[in-house]
Amino acid sequence: MKNINTLGQLKASGYKTKSIKDELRENLREKIKTGKPVFEGVHGFENTVIPELERAILSRHNINLLGLRGQAKTRLARKMVELLDEYIPFVTGSEINDDPLNPISRFAKDLIAEKGNETPISWLHRDERFFEKLATPDVTVADLIGDVDPIKAANLKLSYADDRVIHFGMIPRANRCIFVINELPDLQARIQVALFNILQEGDIQIRGFKLRMPLDMQFIFTANPEDYTNRGSIVTPLKDRIGSQILTHYPETIAIARTITEQEAKLDQNQSDVVYVPSLAKDILEQISFEARDSEYIDNKSGVSARMSITAFENLISTAERRALIAGKEKTALRLSDFIGIIPAITGKVELVYEGEQEGADAVAQSLIGSAIRTLFTEIFPKIEKLEKPDEKTPYSDIVDWFFAESGFELLDDASDADYQEILDEVTPLNTLLKKYQPQLAKEDLYFMKEFVLWGLVEYKKLSKDRFAQGSQFRDIYGSYISKF
Repeated sequence: MKNINTLGQLKASGYKTKSIKDELRENLREKIKTGKPVFEGVHGFENTVIPELERAILSRHNINLLGLRGQAKTRLARKMVELLDEYIPFVTGSEINDDPLNPISRFAKDLIAEKGNETPISWLHRDERFFEKLATPDVTVADLIGDVDPIKAANLKLSYADDRVIHFGMIPRANRCIFVINELPDLQARIQVALFNILQEGDIQIRGFKLRMPLDMQFIFTANPEDYTNRGSIVTPLKDRIGSQILTHYPETIAIARTITEQEAKLDQNQSDVVYVPSLAKDILEQISFEARDSEYIDNKSGVSARMSITAFENLISTAERRALIAGKEKTALRLSDFIGIIPAITGKVELVYEGEQEGADAVAQSLIGSAIRTLFTEIFPKIEKLEKPDEKTPYSDIVDWFFAESGFELLDDASDADYQEILDEVTPLNTLLKKYQPQLAKEDLYFMKEFVLWGLVEYKKLSKDRFAQGSQFRDIYGSYISKF
């Protein structure tokens, strides 16, 4: 097809015009029939969002993706480009990608009337058929629809009454393309009103010019549920013209969240080679986001973006990498104490309520890390009861007794691997506990798991941990009370 360069050749080839919605529908039908993945790289929506999106495409609907930040709304929209035909023909020189067999602009109609079958045509690749606009309060009708261009009028020596002086906005220029408006409620109501006819009748009106231009568009809107009351609203007649509204959501399991983070984190091969990351560390990282979404200190209406886990993972790897560089080592293993390095990634991604502001962003971030460890601890080791009988022997009694007798130790953030391992090896009851409850533990995960046990006992108030500038101090909880007096 790309060798076809004139309208006559296009007609002779038997090419049939299709609307963009029919393109999407037919290509989706083919993918579903053959079992090919439709939205590859989007995880956790297989049984919820994606079926609804497929039904909307099959119904030829314009779509509103409604969900909190970081729920892959824009990614879904961009993935729809893969459902378009690889190339489509358009009249060469057309500002609005006129279909040679069904032109709608004055330019294309006049050119075809003049040259007939010799009208030159070009081919537009599907990657060039995606347009995206962030709705901000300063967006104007001229930006989206168009306006009279006085410079064009002067150059062409035309009066303002001639429709050839119109400069088309983003939407007409995206004719036969996917057009995404992100954060639709942020668009002023009068601008939303300007979209009515484009969505329903195909009319556009610019400075008194009423043009019957049946634009061929696939509109996708994105919005945050809270935006309906906080920053603005989607006007009711516009909502009525959007065929399907689809609710997105956050990952429902740690396994899905891990898949997303590993896919999206920007790590080079050198970082992957230098830092060994235990599987448990990845679970803790994702659990932090789950804890944040349930935290009383965080505004759950604004959401906790999946980007928090992604940037936190990057920070986590960089923390371990930096330590290895300081020590002059080629390789290192991630430590639980490295999680102190993800605090900047957390504090920048969450909206605190009043109580959270009183606690402080850093304190909230540290409490989230602690809560994640607490949640996962009882999935691996025996539960620690709140009330225990005096002198009752528990799986952790020997560890607690060791700290009572030895008065604890300090674990420095930048300690060498040898020093780090030597300190943890001194707590001999840890070996007994791990042999009993984690007999299949991989050798490379041993020291991370030892530190995890200590952090877990801190969260369950069996040991105390005090943070200082260079690291943390672990002590017997009663000894820490006595030292204060």
